[in-house]
Formats: sequence, structure tokens, C-alpha cells
Amino acid sequence: MARFAANLSMMYTEHDFLDRFQAAADDGYDAVEFMFPYPWPASGIAARLRAAGLRQVLFNAPPGDYAAGERGLAGLPGRREDFRDSILRALEYAEELDCPRLHVMAGVVPAGAARESVEDVYRENLAWAAAQAAPAGRDLLIEPINTRDMPGYFLNRQAQAHAMVEDVGAANLKVQMDLYHCQIVEGDLETRLRAYLPTGRVGHVQIAGVPRRQEPDTGEVNYPHLFGVLDELAYDGWIGCEYRPRAGTSAGLGWLRAWQAGAGRAAG
Repeated sequence: MARFAANLSMMYTEHDFLDRFQAAADDGYDAVEFMFPYPWPASGIAARLRAAGLRQVLFNAPPGDYAAGERGLAGLPGRREDFRDSILRALEYAEELDCPRLHVMAGVVPAGAARESVEDVYRENLAWAAAQAAPAGRDLLIEPINTRDMPGYFLNRQAQAHAMVEDVGAANLKVQMDLYHCQIVEGDLETRLRAYLPTGRVGHVQIAGVPRRQEPDTGEVNYPHLFGVLDELAYDGWIGCEYRPRAGTSAGLGWLRAWQAGAGRAAG
């Protein structure tokens, strides 16, 4: 049965960040993810996780100067030391939060840079980062992101991400398959799930309604059907709910209640 994790960067924003953990637990979530925890001490976040009885299943490594438009460092020529520092910092947080996986953002292709040079840097950095994460049992994830939401982002398509994972060859480097981004760029979601999940290279799945990135019961994607496909394919990972609620987060969880009720009847 599908297991869902609330994304606390997008959901429960009616609460202060550290109060979102208990709000998610009160709505029945067992796990959470978020983007960037670094403005808060890891010990403080860990305390909120424990108090709410939640598992942390994913967060992002530092992306560089986000306010200045940076969206990751892994593919940026000339930023190797900054990238390595970011990975070491992320691993420190992962240890404190007992988080098994980290999303490593590729970055926006710099103006004038050849994609081949970015790809070479990206491959080298991912290999190094995977080697640092392996002793602690952490998986690193790379995520294709659509260029409508993130213009110029290096990694956009599932085949591109899976080829990079194969090329690096690290057992703890996997793909973060966000079905919102995949639908915008490529579509054909069921076929892609059936192609890629059996490879063992998908380490996490995320969802949101398309095109507005709201609850998954809105827009053009039939998520109940895809949840059934995930169950059929024996996907046992988490599904991150990385969407922006239309109104209050709790009020918009009818889709989750409906799926849980239907799955419960099917199991019975």
C-alpha cells in the first residue's frame, strides 16, 4: 500500500516551520520531507520529529545561493569545493535527523557553458558525493525538473537521469521520480513507471496536481490509477506530497482519506 510523506516546505505553511511536524502527524502522516533545513539547528528539527513520532525520509543538500538564482552546485564548473562542503553539511544533518536519503540538485547551466562540460563535472561530483554518503548508509538522489518551473536546469528527463546513475555506477545513487515534473516534460507516466521501477534505480517518488502543483486530486493526472500501478509494481518506498494546497492543508486532504479508505476496503 502506498505510503505518503508530507512535504513541509510546501504543505502546512499556515504554521511556522517547526510547528508543521506536529500538524502533519495530527493529520495522520507517519513521515515528512522538506527542501532545505539549514536555517534551523538539526537538533531542533530532530526534537520536533521525535515529539511528533515522525520519520524524516528526504531533504535537499544545500543548493548554493538560492536567492541569487542558484539551484544546486553539482554540475557547476569551478565550484567543486563549495559542492563538497555542501554535501558534508547535508550528511551532518542527515545523521542528526536519521534521514536515509538526500536530494542533490544539479544546478542551472551557466551562461556560455557547454553542456558536455557540465555533465563531466556533474558525473565527477556525484561519484565523490556517493562515496561520502555510502559509509553512513545514505542514498543520494537526482531529480529531473521541468524547465517551466526552473528554467535552465540541467537535468530534465528520466532517461537522462537514469543514464547518469548507470554511468556513475554507485549503488547508493538513485533517481527521484517526481511525477509532476515528469508529466510536464514527458507524460506517459504509467509507461515510465513500468519501465523504471523494476530497474531498482528509483529511490523516491513525488506527486502534485498538474499543471498548478496543487492537491493530486486536481488537474490532468489520474493519481489513484498510478497509486494502483505503484502497488502492482511492489514499490515499497515513500511518496512525497510536494504540492501547494489550494487553501488550508488539512482541509485539502480529502484525496488522501479517499485513497486510504479505498485501499483499506481492498485489503479487507
